Amino acid sequence: MQQFNYKSIISSALLLLVLASSCKKDFENPNAATEEQTFANDKAATGVAVGIQRVYSTSAAGTLYAVVNANGFVTNELVLRNAGNIPELQLSTGGAAVDATNTVLLNVWSRSSKIIFDANNVIRYAQGLADKNYASGLISFVSIYKALSIGNMSMFWQKIPDTTGQNVNFIDRIDGFKKAVTVLNYAIDVYNANPPGSSVLNRLPSEVNIINTLYALKARYSLFAGDNAGALAAANLVDITKKSTFNYTAQALNPVFESATSTNNVFQPVDSTLGLPPSLAPNPADKRIPFYIGINPTTAPRYRINGFYASGTTPVPIYLPGEMILIKAEAYARVNQLTEALSELNKVITKNPAADPYGVGADLPALAGSYTQAQLLTEIYRQRSIELFMSGLRLEDMRRLGRPETERKRNFFPYPFQERDNNVNTPPDPTF
Repeated sequence: MQQFNYKSIISSALLLLVLASSCKKDFENPNAATEEQTFANDKAATGVAVGIQRVYSTSAAGTLYAVVNANGFVTNELVLRNAGNIPELQLSTGGAAVDATNTVLLNVWSRSSKIIFDANNVIRYAQGLADKNYASGLISFVSIYKALSIGNMSMFWQKIPDTTGQNVNFIDRIDGFKKAVTVLNYAIDVYNANPPGSSVLNRLPSEVNIINTLYALKARYSLFAGDNAGALAAANLVDITKKSTFNYTAQALNPVFESATSTNNVFQPVDSTLGLPPSLAPNPADKRIPFYIGINPTTAPRYRINGFYASGTTPVPIYLPGEMILIKAEAYARVNQLTEALSELNKVITKNPAADPYGVGADLPALAGSYTQAQLLTEIYRQRSIELFMSGLRLEDMRRLGRPETERKRNFFPYPFQERDNNVNTPPDPTF
């Protein structure tokens, strides 16, 4: 990450962010500072907020790496490089081989639960501040990670905990997406009522565009929840010329690069098809293929990770401009506004890499003619699979856009044993 004025407070943040080895939902640590001590002042609370981002975005145990990993294997984006990596071997095999011992899935579950817990503490602290502009910055920033955590769990599991704590009840995954939208709506209202000032923004990572990210995630999870009007409205509020990223340094490396790209020991992309079936295979002239896929003509594997995981300091977008355009295309298609849907779809298909803030562009001829709703939704799936490669979203796209189960290795994941052992309300595991 870039350097910010939070180094002196990061140690206090980490006191709240160390995962309990038992993965219990109370997250208490008798050797750690109490909540009152850790939130003794604004600076310390901001340190916890920054620490939440680090838990989400850095290291192989972080949420970002685990989501890319788990999603990539079961949707055929990735191939295994070392069968000795047992969690990845399970995911690569799929089906019943994926069980409740899988530590990649545990990382998604436990980190998400911990982020929600810590974000709630930051929000409660901020709500009591007299400085509403400072409070707005804290609430809106941590709400990004709270919503991402709820959303990631809802993408991977059929039901998710309604809150944190012991023996909590579970809610349906669609209600999980709606819950994430509720979190985002509150944060947006707080942000717009009292925009964060420099006193808090100077202590938060400047590469995160808070308000654009809140709208982008609202668009994403509204679409996943089936609220097409809400998704369209939110996507229209995102300034797609602006970036919002996780940044990395030599001391805090891009986690996919650190664990997979640099070692060639865990996974690599399957090939230039990006794991799509022949009927949906990318056009060889699509300029997004060389963006995402590197080629080594002499040393195996031939196909290598590129794009947002090409180096240790490559920033990772929290959302892509193309995702917002494709959300609008799908929202229009769902309500049979097919002309508008095709128009948005063609914005992605014809986009030149130079016109995209991240350099992601197909630069292909526009689709012409008339298309049915089903045909447009299939093409939207194809374009999302290419535009958002290795983003962790394809499994959700496969289910929502009606792809056959034969194209994936799991539909939903089993609940980690640590959850089942500590929560009597844990639902039965899915069969596939």
